[in-house]
Amino acid sequence: MKKIILAFDGAHFSEGAFEFARKMNELSPILLTGVFLPQIDYSGLWGSSAGVHGGILMPLVEDDDVETVERSIGRFISLCQANGIDYRLHKDFSDFALPGLKKETRFADLLILGSESFYMNIGINEPNSYLTEAIHDAECPVMVVPEQFEFPEKNILTYDGSESAVYAIKQFAYLFPELANNKTVLVYAKNNDEIAFPDEQYIEELCARHFPELTLFKLGLDPDKYFGLWSGEKQGAMIVSGAYGRSSFSMVFKKSFISDVIRDHKLPVFIANR
Repeated sequence: MKKIILAFDGAHFSEGAFEFARKMNELSPILLTGVFLPQIDYSGLWGSSAGVHGGILMPLVEDDDVETVERSIGRFISLCQANGIDYRLHKDFSDFALPGLKKETRFADLLILGSESFYMNIGINEPNSYLTEAIHDAECPVMVVPEQFEFPEKNILTYDGSESAVYAIKQFAYLFPELANNKTVLVYAKNNDEIAFPDEQYIEELCARHFPELTLFKLGLDPDKYFGLWSGEKQGAMIVSGAYGRSSFSMVFKKSFISDVIRDHKLPVFIANR
């Protein structure tokens, strides 16, 4: 049984994130921990930097809308009970929200976040800084889920030969052996048809052991410009990616490509930071 964290900010309940957890429980029973983070005083943010590398401290609302939070908690409890999901509640945060969430992830197998609802009041065209920070600081893999999606029947493993990319692929295989039987594409993108898969024999030997329906595919296009478009056509798929928002992030799959996928709210994205 896996321990899964489903994180909500105080004002927004992500139906998509819960639906993903529900589907996981159908495949194999989980312990689902609902983490209800405090709401933010948005008025205190406008004069501060939103960079993800500076460590964001979010000013909390002193008088939270208790009724709104309790409604979200009540919905979480009722959905868990209706679907036979073993659950826990964590909602007492006296510290800033993100440091509290980071500690939660230390004791979990997976964190699920709703890409459209996690502190949705901030950021419109790009994944907001607080979603990015939550992914960056998590001490377990993260699943970022749109509100509307098809539960994955295909896996897209992004690969560039880096330690980070291989680590993410292994973490996904270990956490989701049920999904590893889906059709899987190991995709390497490079805007040069003459460059082959890095360490092709090694990565094929590893991935074929976990993903029996494996295909290797070289996308001969600039991934920063075209990967989002290509992957957006793969309905019913899940993207697996290495570290997000870190200086060591994939030399080929730049941060912008995964940002595009998350921003477009089309596919679930599995991200594993080492």
